[in-house]
Formats: sequence, C-alpha cells, structure tokens
Amino acid sequence: MLELRFIRENLDLVRKKTAHRGIPTDKVDEFASVDQKRLDLLQEVESLKNKRNIASKEIAQLKQGSDEDKKQADTLIPEMRKASERIKELDKELGEIQDSLQDLVLSIPNLCSDDVPKGDDDSANVEFKTWGDKPVFSFEPKPHWEVGEDLDILDFERAAKLSGARFALLKGFASKMERALTNFMLDLHTQKHGYEEVLPPFLVNSASMTATGQLPKFAEDLFAIKDWDLYLIPTAEVPVTNIYRDETLDENQLPVKFTAYTPCFRSEAGSYGRDTKGLIRQHQFDKVELVKFTTPETSAQELESLLADAEEVLQLLGLHYRVVTLCSGDLGFSSTKTYDIEVWLPGQNTYREISSCSNFLDFQARRGGIRYRPNGQKKSKLVHTLNGSGLAVGRTLLAILENYQQEDGTVIVPDVLKPYFEKRF
Repeated sequence: MLELRFIRENLDLVRKKTAHRGIPTDKVDEFASVDQKRLDLLQEVESLKNKRNIASKEIAQLKQGSDEDKKQADTLIPEMRKASERIKELDKELGEIQDSLQDLVLSIPNLCSDDVPKGDDDSANVEFKTWGDKPVFSFEPKPHWEVGEDLDILDFERAAKLSGARFALLKGFASKMERALTNFMLDLHTQKHGYEEVLPPFLVNSASMTATGQLPKFAEDLFAIKDWDLYLIPTAEVPVTNIYRDETLDENQLPVKFTAYTPCFRSEAGSYGRDTKGLIRQHQFDKVELVKFTTPETSAQELESLLADAEEVLQLLGLHYRVVTLCSGDLGFSSTKTYDIEVWLPGQNTYREISSCSNFLDFQARRGGIRYRPNGQKKSKLVHTLNGSGLAVGRTLLAILENYQQEDGTVIVPDVLKPYFEKRF
C-alpha cells in the first residue's frame, strides 16, 4: 500500500496515477474527505484538551484560595468533566476514522512508474523485444488441445467429471513433461541464477493475502476455505513474499532471491467465455515462481535481471517469444512496472502470456511490514519486492506441444529436457 502521509500530501498525483490505470478515483476522493474530517476532529480534540488543561490549572489555584474561590472552582469542575467526556467521544470517533482510512488506503493501487506507457487495456502494451523465429511447418499445426487429445495425454472430459470445467487431467507424456519442466526450471534458477529453492504451504491466511495485495480487492478471485482463515494460493508469490512478513533483514542479506514450485488456484472470476479451451485459463495450474527482496536503490536493475532469468527458460527450450511492457490500464494493482513474456503458439496463431515480471517497490513491503536495516544505521527502511513467473509450467507444456508437434502427430522432446526424461522417467 501507499504511505498514508504520502497520499495526504500528494492527492493530485495519486488521483492522476489512479486514473491512468482506468480505475475510478472515488476511493482517493473518499480518502481526502475522511482525512479532512480526521483533521477537523483532531483540531477540536486539541482545542478541548487545551481548554481542559487551562481549567485544571485554574481549578487547582482556586482550590488554594478563599471560600469564594473554592466555590468558583466547583462551578468549573462540571465543565471540565463535560470536556473530558467529549474528548473521550472524539477519541473513539478518531479511532474509527483511522480504521476507515486504513481500509481506504488498502483500496488505492500502487503508482505506475513514469516510464509505463499510458493506455486503457492490453492493446496499448508496447512490444520492445523478441527472441527467436516463428517455427515453419510443412503442415497445418494443431492447437495443443487437439495434439493432446490425439495422443491421449490430455483429458478434459474426465477432468470435468472429477472437478468441473477448467480443470485438466494430464496423462503419460504430458504428466512427465510437466514434471520435467518443473525440475528443469528449478535447476536452472538455483544452479545458474542463484535463487534459493523453497517449498511453501499452499494454503495461507488472510494476513498473507493482504500483504501481497490479493485482499481485499480481489477476494472474488480466490478460493477460500469455509470456516477457516485460509485461502488456496493463486501464486507462490503470496507465501514466498510473506516469509519475511513483520521481520527486519540486514542490508548485507539483500538481495534475497527465492524460487518455488507450487500449484496455483484461481477462480478466474469475470473471465468466463474467454480462453475456455485447453490449458490456457485453468482453475488449477503449476508454476515456478521467482521472488526477490532488494534495496530501493537496486530494484529497477533487479527487475531487468529477473526478466532475463525468466527469458532464459524459453531460450533454452528454443521457443520464440516477445516481451511487452504493460500499459497503465493493464498493470496489476500492486505493481509499478511489469514486463510480460508472451510465447508464440503456432496452433493458435497468437502469442500468449507465459510470465509476468513485476516491481512492486515498497507497496507490498509496507502492507507486510518487511524491512531492512541499512549498514551503519539504526533506523530501518522498507525493502522493495519483485516477482515473476519462471515460468508457468502448464503454459510452457502447451507451447512445447504446439511448437514441437510433428506431421505424424507425435511431439519431439526439446534437447534441454531429454536428460530429465532419460534419468528420471
């Protein structure tokens, strides 16, 4: 979240940046109104406290005087008590207003970086980089769901019987490929890119969801466990970022770099009717996540490094892709800047997002109380957090099915994955 004082002192900027995202500014306007009420009440409280202090001193002096002075003191006491009661009422109201302000702050998005392109939706995203060439086929390439069903390695009908729509049953080659991809990605990020592997819980509490920005705004997108303060994670970003919630690191520990495999669970509320075929938009999918904790001075550079780490997965797999900078209207609620990596899918003749790499500055850290102590200083500061998919495993699988399909219906295993098949399967 943004700092309360920052919002108060930069209302026009926050309104402007919120509007750039295509988000109504009503929460910012409400914040300004409630904050002004808070200021008015504070002034009234301070005035009453000042009057009470003056009256208290006057009463004390009169009590030391004549009988007439003492009688006068007695007449002032009820007024002082009335002021004290009013102060108590105002303090309670101020507490409620402070809670209201905190709720409003949680509803205001992060400020997008000045170099983020302005636009209303993904049509305004800016492509700035491509890698590799689109594959050339001597036949009409099929979408992955046809490849998978022809090979009997993807079964959506039985998955629907088990769980409903937007679930998949992977069999044989597909399930082995999913496992090989997961191991390949984790090995690459730990052995070459310097990330520490962690395996977090797949269920987290509301405090964790709030810290990373899923709550309160995106409650409808989450799967909640009834009668428990627990949610199925939508991404490993949530538990991994919360590892250091309410903790203070030393500067020499930074950057901290974690990678984690987890299943992810999303209701996809509001997306019904879009990407309903195949593995594109599932309620459950696997992902390898990259998470960083950095100093404010290095987070911009670390975003570029994070992007390169995610890109290398596709490069080693020989999959053509492009990188786009998300425009303000397509930017995530907590992010200040995001790169999307979009892999080419010849069976669908389109690019699809396979990774989002984002810098959140101190937005998540403030919500989660994640700080560091600079070397030689007593006062701590908020860290900057970053994360990105390294990669979405299911989407990488479908990209292989479409890009490595053969005319006879088979699928070639990319060279970099062959050792994983030979040694483990």
